[in-house]
Amino acid sequence: MIWVKVCCNTTLEDATLAASLGADALGFVFAPSKRHVTPAQVATITAHLPANIERVGVFHSANPEYIAHTAATAGLTTAQLHGALSEDLPEALRELAPSLRLIQTLHWDLAQPDTAASLAAQLTRIAALGAVDRVLIDSKLGATIGGTGIPFDWASARDLFASAPGSLQLIVAGGLSPLNVARAVAQLAPWGVDVCSGVEYSPGHKDPALLANFIANTRGTQTP
Repeated sequence: MIWVKVCCNTTLEDATLAASLGADALGFVFAPSKRHVTPAQVATITAHLPANIERVGVFHSANPEYIAHTAATAGLTTAQLHGALSEDLPEALRELAPSLRLIQTLHWDLAQPDTAASLAAQLTRIAALGAVDRVLIDSKLGATIGGTGIPFDWASARDLFASAPGSLQLIVAGGLSPLNVARAVAQLAPWGVDVCSGVEYSPGHKDPALLANFIANTRGTQTP
């Protein structure tokens, strides 16, 4: 089964709906964003979620103490790291919060023709370090990192996903919606998918029909 993460949650209602529809993970944005939440806000949500749901904090910080403290306060199980690829940050988090899963975010730069080669080198480096559990690949356009609403070139990325080191679990993000997620899964065969704006009616607020269709269309691509 494809792992499904519904990101950018801001309310208990949306989080519990996503969980009831079959999402595996819920994301909460602690980085600067229209969908930003505080650790205290998230704690009031995670306290009411099923135990098997992953609770993912999205961070754009290189401060391991801040991430570990936020994770403990908010009741997180996973930290999704943005920013420059760091060897030290994952190692520090392993010491401060040994049970915390780690996702490293990499970006497919929509303006750069050599993005695939650059990402392949980064995936090799990440696999060699062995410090993170998963890698999420999102779209980047100019100064906008994530939240672009634009898919990257899945056809060009097919070889990247197919040849990634076997130790890495790859997640696709960027412009996914109920209308295109089945195609993304068919072309890339990722370990997981991540959606935010594609299932919202306004920033931070989920549309129940879009959310249900997204999860159903993702899972409908699975073969027995």
